[in-house]
Amino acid sequence: MAGDSMRRYSLIAIFLHWTIAALLAFQISVGWALEDLGARGFSLYQLHKSVGVSILVLTLVRLAVRFGKPRPDPVERGWQGALASAVHGGLYLFMLGAPLTGWALVSTARVKVPTLLFGVIPLPHLPLPADAHQWAEGGHALLAWLGIALFLLHVAGAIRHHMMLRDGLIWRMMPARSPVLLVALPGLMLLGLLLGKAILPEPVSKPARPQNAAPAIESEIAPPAPIDASVANAAEATVAPDNATAQVEETIAPPSAWTVQPGGRIGFSVDNSGETISGGFSRWTAKIVMDPDHPESAIIRVEIDLASASVGDAYQDGMLAGDEFFDVAAHPKAVFTAKGAEKTGRNSYRAAGTLSLKGMSRAQAIRFTLSGAGNSRKVTGSANIARLPFGVGNGESSAGLAPRVAVTFQFDARAERP
Repeated sequence: MAGDSMRRYSLIAIFLHWTIAALLAFQISVGWALEDLGARGFSLYQLHKSVGVSILVLTLVRLAVRFGKPRPDPVERGWQGALASAVHGGLYLFMLGAPLTGWALVSTARVKVPTLLFGVIPLPHLPLPADAHQWAEGGHALLAWLGIALFLLHVAGAIRHHMMLRDGLIWRMMPARSPVLLVALPGLMLLGLLLGKAILPEPVSKPARPQNAAPAIESEIAPPAPIDASVANAAEATVAPDNATAQVEETIAPPSAWTVQPGGRIGFSVDNSGETISGGFSRWTAKIVMDPDHPESAIIRVEIDLASASVGDAYQDGMLAGDEFFDVAAHPKAVFTAKGAEKTGRNSYRAAGTLSLKGMSRAQAIRFTLSGAGNSRKVTGSANIARLPFGVGNGESSAGLAPRVAVTFQFDARAERP
């Protein structure tokens, strides 16, 4: 038969051919859905980049093998042979160009996100100007569609030769003439498509909130109500010191300064299209002056190093540092200050102050509880922060994020008596 007389490709060429084909099928399956995933696609974007660079490397090896080892002669001439050569050439252009334009796209993006290949190997950004981003984005999209078309043409050509011409051409890309291999190796492409589809997050829908349900945390950031003039006058009258009040005030000791002990934590969490993203800050300082029995004397200042934000994934951590989220380069710190607090329970308090973040300042309240006695106290607390007024999460990748971020903190503090 014709297929028996045809010389096969080398084993390394056969291995690279089917490996790249399976990876391309996986990329097509995943890449098709990435744009609609938003923030939920963080880990898949990282995997997409890792597989893309793997295809780039394997394609370079495949080219070296192609020119370094003899390959079978073409079986068709004329326009059919020219079309087959054009499809092969286009596929190589796609396998090289798509990863390179994707690399350029990441390197010139406004949000600088580090690339860790399979979470291990760092991939540096290409030294390209920012204005190259537009052509990189357009080129990557164009090559993706071109690659899909060429991929389908290549498969259609293989089916034509095997089913219609029956010339045994497909056996040249098999290590042996076996019906099992004839099913298993092309099946790798189907496996790649199915695997890409299987790892996509399930679509989620947010439950509708009842119309009469008011947000429970609105009071945390609501501005103070205007004070009636008569009430203000009465308040001034009540604080006018007389001899008895002065004697009582003299017995109140100055508030203690509290030193935060190592081991504390400030964490945050936010809903992301039905899933929760959680993280924390590893570097922060707090200066606290307060008498728990007289919280109105409190002075609180907390500074957070925004570059220390982490959600446990290098890809997402890089996005947090970019200008879409914290813009660490321009605004490295977040600062919360408050003067005075009020007691809301036996050991619980509320402090209304100001949060400065990303160049903007807004009213913000925190709630906290003290446990322990004497000079040692354990502090636990929380705050609900509206991120949009600060411009945190202002890009397309933040479309699924909830408008409020829950912040929690806990630490031990020791008093330094004045």
